[in-house]
Amino acid sequence: MSAPRIAPLLAIDGLSKTYPGQVALSNALLTVRAGEVHAIVGQNGSGKSTLIKLLGGYIKADYGGRVMFAGEAIDLWSASSDQRRRIRIVHQDLGLVPTLSTIENLGLGRGWATGLGGHIRWSEEAEKAQAELLRFGLAPDVRVPVATLSAAERAAVAIVRALRDWRTDEPGLLILDEPTASLNRNEVDALFREVKRIANEGSGVIFVSHILDEVLQLADRVTVLRDGRVVAAGVAVSELDQSSLVELIVGRSIGTLYVERKATSFTHPVLEVEGVSGSTLRGLSMRAHEGEVVGVAGLVGSGRDELCGCIYGVTPRFAGKVLLNKRKVFASPRESVMAGMAFVPADRKTLGLIPEDRLVEHVPLPRYGPLQSRGRLLHRSTKTEVMDWVERLDVQPPNIGRRMEKFSGGNQQKAVLARWLRTEPKVLLLDEPTQGVDVGAKSSIYRTIAEVAASGVAVVLASSDAEELVNTCDRVLVFRGGMLAAELSGADLTEERVVAETLGSASNRKATRVRPRVVAKVIRLDDDLPAKSSANAALPSVIEQAEPVIQRGGRLATWTRHVVAKWRKR
Repeated sequence: MSAPRIAPLLAIDGLSKTYPGQVALSNALLTVRAGEVHAIVGQNGSGKSTLIKLLGGYIKADYGGRVMFAGEAIDLWSASSDQRRRIRIVHQDLGLVPTLSTIENLGLGRGWATGLGGHIRWSEEAEKAQAELLRFGLAPDVRVPVATLSAAERAAVAIVRALRDWRTDEPGLLILDEPTASLNRNEVDALFREVKRIANEGSGVIFVSHILDEVLQLADRVTVLRDGRVVAAGVAVSELDQSSLVELIVGRSIGTLYVERKATSFTHPVLEVEGVSGSTLRGLSMRAHEGEVVGVAGLVGSGRDELCGCIYGVTPRFAGKVLLNKRKVFASPRESVMAGMAFVPADRKTLGLIPEDRLVEHVPLPRYGPLQSRGRLLHRSTKTEVMDWVERLDVQPPNIGRRMEKFSGGNQQKAVLARWLRTEPKVLLLDEPTQGVDVGAKSSIYRTIAEVAASGVAVVLASSDAEELVNTCDRVLVFRGGMLAAELSGADLTEERVVAETLGSASNRKATRVRPRVVAKVIRLDDDLPAKSSANAALPSVIEQAEPVIQRGGRLATWTRHVVAKWRKR
């Protein structure tokens, strides 16, 4: 990590934001030095998002706060275009236009390369966009609407857009709000390399994250928010460990984050998947037993992120069958619910809830029958039952009239869990259940999962977090290239083994999301070897690395051919 400099790049003193009946941020203090990575952490609803919106000029602060940027007083609400250019933000919701392509999104606000008559050079822009994304190990089609891309690909597009045309001759401020929530380990490492490069060049970075290991790995200093107030300002990371940081965030010791699982033999299979194939999955067979928590690991695109939706029937199932207690369940969400299945999707905001609904409307959604009499809804019974679930899962604030969009991410997830648990499912499918959730809510969700399993429910938990899988699951299935590559349990179930099996051997990697790294290496060689003689000498090695990717076909193969052609021209 770079040594922090004395002069602050950003200095905030007494910044507040009040809404009717709510203090979102109170007298915030923050100092970010040029050349440092400064983390901001806190539970959902602690004021982090409000602070980021204030820094971006999206909302206006209360009167009385003072902000200095690069030695000058600045009004964040009416900052100049030059000051805006030097403050770049990657928001949690990414801020992309879903109907526009990657190329179009990357050029918004900055423009594109043009030729004669002002015509945009689309091929040149496509090549540039592809090269930038390949540095994160991704190779999406940059000409299709970003709405069709995966969550990780959309996140990478937003990060690339923020880093484009970053100037090194004057210090700027890069703000990253939960940038790694959708990224796998390789993509996170690529992002961290870029962040450290920017900090080393003299700019400041604000890093907002719930993933404390990443905070301790990347940041120089940490500021902690709780209930809209700064409770620890600019604490050096060297003075903290994970337990002390958790205690600062929550305000108390939460003990062990995970619930201890006792070794148990499971005999009664509740869920049986036989020969299922989907968009990525190929001939998958697996079982989940009564009371068992089965984890699913794998890179994005390995089949891990498709499994739960395919079982539930929300994503295409082209072959195979799913049995629940020996009875066939057709590929339909309606059939799955009626059979006793529940599904909590990874994309909580789009697929998991209706933002405009009130909590009292959201929780009863899947099963209104017991709350009706003669075709009419029993409002008193509904409110009583919803309040019972709010108390059981500790949804905060416990206001059943509050709209779902107003709750923090962690409490939204608790409400989604409450909605499905009240259906008394036999099988619970969880896809990234703690993604974008603060540490306090995580502890509550892990406890809920353990309680649900103890009641006899078969739980399938798909996650990109190896630590979460190892500490929560009885058995972990590892996917590569749409197929089951390994099954880990007992002494074999360790973080190191999960990560190793997820990445796979060299012969297996070509079937996973790791394969774009081969092409990324070719492009790095292209950047690093300007001399023609050196390029000629390295060409055989480049062709040898690219050939396996070309043989697989698809968009990645087309791009690889293009890269090799550039080498041949040299």
